[in-house]
Amino acid sequence: MKTTGLVVLLLLAGSADELAPTTVGNLKLSVPAAWNKTNQEGTTRFAAPSGEAYFQVDVGQVQRPGGMPAEECIQKIKAGIGGAWEPLSIGAAPAAVQELTDTDEAGKQFITRTYVGCNGKTTWSLSFHLVAPKKDRFAPLADKVAKSIQYAK
Repeated sequence: MKTTGLVVLLLLAGSADELAPTTVGNLKLSVPAAWNKTNQEGTTRFAAPSGEAYFQVDVGQVQRPGGMPAEECIQKIKAGIGGAWEPLSIGAAPAAVQELTDTDEAGKQFITRTYVGCNGKTTWSLSFHLVAPKKDRFAPLADKVAKSIQYAK
């Protein structure tokens, strides 16, 4: 009977990656409710309690008076960062994603999945960092968080 009580308790507690709505700058998005949120120098960071992953969200404004066409904006962001990008649409506006793998001195691999977007007025980036052996667990979560992004009215 103790096992049944534990199962019920776990079901009531919800998933470790249960998403909850939050706002960062002019963006609304859903983030893992159990993750630790900090803000430093305008960057909002969410870290997994396990220490195996974290992501950072940066939000900015287009500096051109009246904004710019969203497609031109996303092209400028991608060119500024460089690398190969996969086009997406997030928040009903152009976006893109790229994934890079790095290896530290000890041979441990890390993955950075970066999403960027622009609606012509607001720009954003979401950089999701994780240990490579946990990609199957965290990559789908990164996609869910990114695809939840909506521009505030």
